[in-house]
Parts: sequence; structure tokens; C-alpha cells
Amino acid sequence: MSVQVEPNRLNDILKFELDKYQSREVVTLALLQNLAVGAVLGKITKGACPTTGTEGTNTGAGTCTSVTAGAKAKVGTYTLKCIIAASGAGIFSVEDPDGFALPEAIVAVAYENDQINFTLNDASPDFVVGDTFTIEIAAGSGQVTTINFDAVDGSADAYGILAADTDATSAAKSTVAIVRDAQVVEANLVWPTTSPAVSAAQKAAAMAQLKDKGIVAVVEA
Repeated sequence: MSVQVEPNRLNDILKFELDKYQSREVVTLALLQNLAVGAVLGKITKGACPTTGTEGTNTGAGTCTSVTAGAKAKVGTYTLKCIIAASGAGIFSVEDPDGFALPEAIVAVAYENDQINFTLNDASPDFVVGDTFTIEIAAGSGQVTTINFDAVDGSADAYGILAADTDATSAAKSTVAIVRDAQVVEANLVWPTTSPAVSAAQKAAAMAQLKDKGIVAVVEA
């Protein structure tokens, strides 16, 4: 006789939520996702990052290339400004979209940061003080997806838990997620099936992010 295993239902996962469904939110599951109830979700908050910086009215002919977003990139405009000029060299200040100063960038040295990465390339004529580049990080779609620990579009952070089986294989689909103030059985949550497998440390980090939203883990009696 074959053994049949009944899939989880929401009440196997969700043990408490606020009255009048205040813990829930209508979300849009991104195209090509097919997820089971209890899937841990991330949200696409950041869009495409350009591969080159946009120059201002510069005197120097140098360029800003090899631009990539870091895991902690912010939506908005990063501003690079030459503060020290030198022949074949130079130093640029780097400001994030909220106006906070990041470590300075050195011309011809790859800049690596958890927010933004790029390389400033020297050319003739040299950069002069006041030359600028901007890098614009667009807003994301706001859709949800299975949490993706390798992503830089915001979906590496835990946003909520899917409240119903949802198939968006052929088109993005409206569904419901638990996104605040709830109790859930951690053992019944659904994580991505990736290779390598999601680690205990990654799960712990995601659960801590959910806890910040008031979604706490409980042990099923």
C-alpha cells in the first residue's frame, strides 16, 4: 500500500494572527513562481542597476564602468564627485541616495562596497575637482517571490509567508501573504530548493527579519 502525505494547510503553519486579517496583505507573486502555502517570501524592492555611471558636465574624459549593485543597495541616486585631482589619478567622494557618505573611491582602483561597485577609469584630459558621475538604482516591481539569498533586488530579505498555494507559472498572480504580527510553526515553513541547500544560518537570519515584523516562531504542541 502506498503512503500518501497530506500537504500542509495554512492552519498547520499559522497559529495566531491579528483580528480582521490585519496580519495579511494582498501581494503579487512574480511570473514563473509556483509556490506552496508557507513559502517564505522576499519582495522585489530594487530594479535594474546600470552598468555605467552617467557623467556630469565633466572636464575629465574618464569613465565610470563595471557598475553593479551590492546586497544593501538603495533605490535612488548615488553621486560620485572628484575631490582630489592628479595626473592619471584622483579621488572621488561617494554619497548614497540618502545623502550618507560612503568610503572614497580611487581612480583606476575597483570600488567594492555592500551598496555599490564600480571602477573609475582615467583618460585624457584628467579629471578635475568637481567632475561628477551619478548612478541611478531604479525601484523594483514590488512583487514577491520565493526568498532568494543570492539576490540584490531586495528579495534576499524575508518579507512574509505565503498564505495559499499560488501558481504564477504563466502570469504574475494576486495572492495573500502573512506580513506582520503573527505566530507561525517554523518547522512547517517552505524554503527554496536550491543547490547548495539553504543553510541553518540563512534560515536563522530570515527568521530574525520576520521577527522584526512581529512574525514569531512557535513550536506546535
